[in-house]
Amino acid sequence: MDHDHMSPPPPMAPMKKHYTSMTFFWGRKAEVLFSDWPGDHRGMYALALIVVFLLAAGTEMVTSHRVDWYTSGRSLAQTVVHTLRVGLMYLLMLAVMSFNGGIFIAACIGHAVGFLLFRSAIFSKQRDEPSCPEGTKYRDLPSMSC
Repeated sequence: MDHDHMSPPPPMAPMKKHYTSMTFFWGRKAEVLFSDWPGDHRGMYALALIVVFLLAAGTEMVTSHRVDWYTSGRSLAQTVVHTLRVGLMYLLMLAVMSFNGGIFIAACIGHAVGFLLFRSAIFSKQRDEPSCPEGTKYRDLPSMSC
């Protein structure tokens, strides 16, 4: 085969600019959960911060709902609540993996506000952890249960 008569390689397609970084960065140029979102738009970046905040607070809300693990016939409800909680947590993890400092802070504040509203004893007398009989483990969604 004669290499002098080969056709030139096809031109490369223009590469799309992505905003992903492998270290924390500050600024609104980011990609969070979806390609080109929020991009370089201030309003969309603010919306991304709100969405991440609500995801984190929503995770705390779902975690706060107890499904009685000892009552038979509740396995479907347990599965739905567990799946919703894990799905929200994975979405939040992917958002934080944008390495945007603002997104990270929005997630942390969302968790803090969600915990304060849904899981702390400040807003409800019933938020205390249940007492567990000695030698047993209380199996509930919050991993911090006894």
